[in-house]
Amino acid sequence: MTTDTLDKTILNKYYEQMFLIRIFEEYCDRLYKQGNIKGFCHLYIGQEAIAVGSINALTKNDYIITHYRDHGHALARGMDPNIIMSELMGKTTGSSRGKGGSMHLFDTNLNFMGGHAIVGGHLPIATGLALGLKYRKENGTVVCFFGDGAVNEGEFHESMNLAAIWNLPVIFFLENNYYGMGSHISRTHSMGENISKIADSYSVKSIQADGMDVLDVAKKTKSAIEKIRKGNGPVLIEAKCYRFRGHSVQDPQFYRDKEEIEKWSNRDPIQTFKNFLIESGTLFEDEIQKTERKIREQVEVAVKFAQDSPLPHIESAYEHIYA
Repeated sequence: MTTDTLDKTILNKYYEQMFLIRIFEEYCDRLYKQGNIKGFCHLYIGQEAIAVGSINALTKNDYIITHYRDHGHALARGMDPNIIMSELMGKTTGSSRGKGGSMHLFDTNLNFMGGHAIVGGHLPIATGLALGLKYRKENGTVVCFFGDGAVNEGEFHESMNLAAIWNLPVIFFLENNYYGMGSHISRTHSMGENISKIADSYSVKSIQADGMDVLDVAKKTKSAIEKIRKGNGPVLIEAKCYRFRGHSVQDPQFYRDKEEIEKWSNRDPIQTFKNFLIESGTLFEDEIQKTERKIREQVEVAVKFAQDSPLPHIESAYEHIYA
């Protein structure tokens, strides 16, 4: 882990955002089990370095689209935690007025084009967004996040092929956490652990990143963006990572053993980065503690805001329906 030329402000922002995602998700876990959050809920705990490292490498003109495990990406892009928590609780103050829930967060003002529930279903949308940027001659990039399970969907291959043919400004960002629901990649992918090799089939450049290292993710994302800005897109980034919780909150996780979980827990991206910041003299322990207190208070405010917000009236069920 190396800071390269990053200054203290950026490094502190990385830690602050990763810690925000972690605490926010821990609250979501408790609130779900208390019955305050209903429906599907997929936590981003363990993968925080990917959203923070990659999204902070973007500009406001770039677009983000992601899968159903979308809380971390939304927070890293700058969505208001109050609005996100309200959406999770089904309140009218949420981003979709409480009708979208955990898997469908969005904020078009931030070019955050939403979480999508269908595995791989958003990749063609990302490709279309990139085509639009190129058609309008806009200097932007689309970053499309998805999991290893989506690589086995037809939409992945169709999108990669068209993006390559049309030389589109899109980063296909594969978050390889080794499991598609409960199936290990050794059972589902012929490429084994190096899924990014599939990019060769479409003459697309691939980059591997350490998804547990926020600095490596940031560096690799910047490299991909630089390539795309020069008109040499698309790019596939594979970030190897590990989700510390189940596929969803209801997942009992019978498919993995304690030794595997402990091995990856020792590489916790937040604790590792915290140790690095202290040992390198970038931040002092009291500075980090101050940041952590601020974040905890921020999430507590978001929870209270959501709890105090009203539920939608039954009459609103047919509002904002277009198809």
